[in-house]
Amino acid sequence: MTLQDISNLDDIKLLVNTFYDKVQKDDLIGPIFNERILGRWPEHLEKMYRFWQTILLEVHTYSGTPFPPHKHLPTNQSHFDRWMEIFTSTVDGLFVGKLAEEAKVRAANMAYMFNYKIEYFRNLENH
Repeated sequence: MTLQDISNLDDIKLLVNTFYDKVQKDDLIGPIFNERILGRWPEHLEKMYRFWQTILLEVHTYSGTPFPPHKHLPTNQSHFDRWMEIFTSTVDGLFVGKLAEEAKVRAANMAYMFNYKIEYFRNLENH
């Protein structure tokens, strides 16, 4: 199978569905996601389709602020490392090209920012 670049909403859905299927089964980060999302996986996946479609395809279907729902997650650097490991392997297993690389860069930037902000707010609350 020759891998292609991410080019449309179906590709975004394949990426998101494959990624979150792996996340839900992961021993480290799966419980965090499954506990908070519970029976709302379809709703979460729809939101993620819109988010990545907006970022990668410049089809502006997502509006909102992604950080607040993550502010109080019981996470540390190891959780974000695993998230990136799963995301990167998912992208690399499905796609190759400019937008595939852009997806990994954007995900890495988000993981860094989310972890930094979570730590910042956690430290503020503990002082």
